[in-house]
Amino acid sequence: MSPSIALSNEVFRIFAVLTTSLLVIGGIIIAVVRYGFHKDVTHAWDSYRGWLVMIPVISISLFAGRAVAICFFSVIAILAFTEYARATGLHRNLVMMFTSLAGIVGIAVVVLFGDSRNGGFDNYGLFMSIPVFVSAALLLASIVQNRPEGQLKAIALSLFGFLYIGWMFGHVSFLANARNSYGYLLYLLFAVELNDVAAFVCGKLFGRRPLCTNVSPWKTREGALGAVIISALFPLAVRFALPDFSIVECIIAGLIVGVGGHLGDLSISVIKRDVGVKDMGTLIRGHGGVLDRIDSLLYSAPLFFHFARYSHGL
Repeated sequence: MSPSIALSNEVFRIFAVLTTSLLVIGGIIIAVVRYGFHKDVTHAWDSYRGWLVMIPVISISLFAGRAVAICFFSVIAILAFTEYARATGLHRNLVMMFTSLAGIVGIAVVVLFGDSRNGGFDNYGLFMSIPVFVSAALLLASIVQNRPEGQLKAIALSLFGFLYIGWMFGHVSFLANARNSYGYLLYLLFAVELNDVAAFVCGKLFGRRPLCTNVSPWKTREGALGAVIISALFPLAVRFALPDFSIVECIIAGLIVGVGGHLGDLSISVIKRDVGVKDMGTLIRGHGGVLDRIDSLLYSAPLFFHFARYSHGL
């Protein structure tokens, strides 16, 4: 990954044109609804403005090259974990919080400097074993504090946050080391957002039966099913991004995103309902926090990563 490679990469160019076109079309639709039909589009406008910022930032990080992309995704993981720590109260135990954050930084270092094709060490094994070292570090941190009251809860919150947000999302960073890095990353990022939009649209059009009333009241079974079907078919439409995948493998990759995206979203919803917050943060207007935006990737990224690695290597 580099600027020169991005400019010559067909996958990067096609997705750049596709996302730009969707932004333009979305802006036109919002303007027509607002000024042509005189409807209130405040929520849609806030969400659209969020995308006007997020899409260029993501595109620039991928265009700038492998190192910048890995650092960018690592910063996203740190911000998301910080939101989680604040929402769950983990931020009150700075030792445990910063131990987990150190583990997330460690993931970035391993992924960044372990590209064996460019003279680095083979980082896959170390990446997979990082949770062991972070678990040991958290236990050591609880001993060093010499204050056993409340440590079990702090260890559990820290370890879960690191595993779910730091390590599982870290698989996105690792995809920057793949031979087909642009294809894998752009497919995954685009497919996850398509899955969210498809669930919303199908739910509005066909939704009748709720999916999980106490976890996410607005999600419906029909919306979830429609999104899974659309996600399963989407890789067939963008096979240029997954050139080594067979038709069956494309469908499996789509199902991974379709099912994994819902599981990731619902999992964060469980945490939010438990701690009594609507959004994990307010950084992205119209979208909530960083963790609210990447929740669908938390399942999809590692599942897609290991499926791609098993099927074709990285």
